Amino acid sequence: MNISEYKGVFVFAEQRDRKVQKVAFELVGKGKQLAKDLDTTVTAVLLGKDMLDEAKKLCYAGADKVIYVDDDMLDLYMTEPYVYTLNHIVNDKKPEIVLYGASAIGRDLAPRVAARLKAGLTADCTGLTIEPDDEEPEKLNLMMTRPAFGGNLMATIACPTTRPQMATVRPGVMKKAKYSEQNPVNIEEYKLEIPAKCKNVEILDVIKIIQQRMNIEDAKVLVSGGRGMHGPENYPMLEELADLLGGTISASRAAVDSGWVPKDRQVGQTGKTVRPNLYIACGISGAIQHLAGMEESEFIIAINKDETAPIFDVADVGIVGDIFKVVPMLIDELKKEKAVNK
Repeated sequence: MNISEYKGVFVFAEQRDRKVQKVAFELVGKGKQLAKDLDTTVTAVLLGKDMLDEAKKLCYAGADKVIYVDDDMLDLYMTEPYVYTLNHIVNDKKPEIVLYGASAIGRDLAPRVAARLKAGLTADCTGLTIEPDDEEPEKLNLMMTRPAFGGNLMATIACPTTRPQMATVRPGVMKKAKYSEQNPVNIEEYKLEIPAKCKNVEILDVIKIIQQRMNIEDAKVLVSGGRGMHGPENYPMLEELADLLGGTISASRAAVDSGWVPKDRQVGQTGKTVRPNLYIACGISGAIQHLAGMEESEFIIAINKDETAPIFDVADVGIVGDIFKVVPMLIDELKKEKAVNK
């Protein structure tokens, strides 16, 4: 393999219902940083049907170029048509790096494309950097960091001998680039005949399940509970506080492992990474695994009776006290404020 032939950073722009997903814009933002370090460009790859307007949004979000494949077979995600198409594009364009969101679609697609390309793939990354190769300093490698051993360690992985270097990236970790409709639009409508044999399944119907609570990755306010909540019977208190603030609840791994809160509420290295405007940590000590998932929150309030808890090291405001006294007081004050402003 001639590694020097591979240039550029590619981002797989995941779409659902003909809408580009948030993680794609996050990856374009990170791709811009990596491309700058490599003195190259970032290209978003969009597969779908009747999505030219969405392709323009990727340019507005910072992509130097968008490769767009328009085909009926790509409207809804199906493994074989997507793998065939993306594999063909990567073989043709030879990017140095390909990034995917670590979503259900990305986790299905990325390893299959990597296997066909005989390329390395690092899954569920939380950090990406460019560093010189140890043996050939003039060669730059993608360093991919991900949780290991149940989130107790962070492993940094490189694929120095193969290209492209590929990674799936956890949603919510990377920051989106500045969005501007003044950015130039550069869209290549890539023509490709997808063989009929690729359609080895037929989608008869799509059944959507409406979540009772908003996704914690999208929430602007999170009220998060930990081991200090002592049991599931105490979470309605946090839900009431979250409702008053227009947010939702989340939890530490300890609370999830105890069965108090569903897994989709978990924040941390082995859960989800969140960046709300306000994060209220109730009864959470602040283990490094949890901090890694929420320390980029814009404003953090910590409530804990242990004044030495590590959570106070990252908190903007720390309240040393009993959560079962402090939280009801907060709820009462918010109710009074809402009553006055009615």
